[in-house]
Amino acid sequence: MQSSTTLSPVRRSAWDTWATKIRYRIGFWISLLFLTLFAVIVLAPFAWVLATSLRLPAESFSVPPEWIPTNPDWSNYRTVFEEIPFWHQILNSFTVSLSIVFGQLVTASLAGYAFARLQFRFKEILFWLVMATMMVPIQATIIPVYVLMSKYLGLGDTLASLILPALPTAFGTFLLRQYFMAIPNEFEEAAMIDGASPFQVFYRIYLPLVSSGLAVLAVLTFNSHWNEFFRPLIFMVTKEKFTIPLGLFDLQGYMMTGSISTVLAGIVLSMIPVFIVYLFGQRYLIEGIMMGGLKA
Repeated sequence: MQSSTTLSPVRRSAWDTWATKIRYRIGFWISLLFLTLFAVIVLAPFAWVLATSLRLPAESFSVPPEWIPTNPDWSNYRTVFEEIPFWHQILNSFTVSLSIVFGQLVTASLAGYAFARLQFRFKEILFWLVMATMMVPIQATIIPVYVLMSKYLGLGDTLASLILPALPTAFGTFLLRQYFMAIPNEFEEAAMIDGASPFQVFYRIYLPLVSSGLAVLAVLTFNSHWNEFFRPLIFMVTKEKFTIPLGLFDLQGYMMTGSISTVLAGIVLSMIPVFIVYLFGQRYLIEGIMMGGLKA
């Protein structure tokens, strides 16, 4: 006779299903709470920047902080355009960032394909020499690059002095090499049988297959050089040739005596292009990162 304390198979299955649902719901709400808390921590500084850009300077550091301004002051945004040549500087940033993005996509895709698919002498040694350049800080090479750009090429105080040295990229070469290595050899063999040249194999077969990797490199490169401050500080002299980070620094004034509200208004304006780029590229960025993780 079956004991009364022993559950029947049907009841045991129902109990296991119910317990699994309970564990799933608890895990879901814990994850949701953690992600919400993390999102609040990340977004709080941006909310403070936006709110403070709409206040008078005297109200910028009120305690406790006011997250929603009661009387928004939009004149801070007009002051940005009055104190610095903002349109020139944002155009300079676009010119520099987009030129570097396009240049790095070309150089990194060609170099990554060569290191991944082609066979030539000293390939491994050359690849590791390229990777070794990632260990050299920019501060160690900025003086030779400045002398080369200014004295020998005559490109001092020009946007070209920011673009040309940034076209080669060790990180982009490594990233795209990993994507090219994950593509089966059968694609290349089939294209060669059909009479495709080596460049046609690269351009028509392999390059479209690494589009997610190209998107990752493009978004990361644009964001990095849009916010770059150190090299423009060294190379640029004329305000009309400043990039956005230098323009925001100029807004602070001598000895940081500028209006904090005006500076934050400039920061909000400078974040809009980056946000738009990420908005359109987030799908490709996430897909590229996930594919890169799966290939590893």
